[in-house]
Amino acid sequence: MAISIRDAVPGDAETILRFITELATYEKAAHEVEATVERLRGSLFGTDAVAHAVICEADGKPAGFAIWFYSYSTWQARKGLYLEDLYVSPEYRGSGAGKALLKHLARIAIAEGCGRFEWSVLDWNEPAIRVYEAVGAEPMSEWKRYRLAGEALEALAAD
Repeated sequence: MAISIRDAVPGDAETILRFITELATYEKAAHEVEATVERLRGSLFGTDAVAHAVICEADGKPAGFAIWFYSYSTWQARKGLYLEDLYVSPEYRGSGAGKALLKHLARIAIAEGCGRFEWSVLDWNEPAIRVYEAVGAEPMSEWKRYRLAGEALEALAAD
């Protein structure tokens, strides 16, 4: 099986949405998906794009994707690469597609002068954790991630 990674283009928005929905279903959160093809086209490919996407192909067929953006480390005074989502369809797992996506993003991080390449993973997602640890990633157990969204975000902003 030939694995290749390419930059996503606006015509990939439907495929990306399919992968997002598959990922959300896997993570038992399909009801939380608000993304649409139009929103993806704007946020990934529009003039005010905030993130980047790549498509992983296996023998020329879409097998997975990754979406990432730049973060910033005040301690390093450098940008970092933050992986928002990485997903490989079940039929392509074990093919090296996930590792290929991680290697591709690591190369981007190095080429762009990033001091870090970071992401989050659900604590129950053992298959992903095994892949991440196999490439040398380490969990940061001393940090807790927090989130404000929806009504809580609106309440704080209005206060």
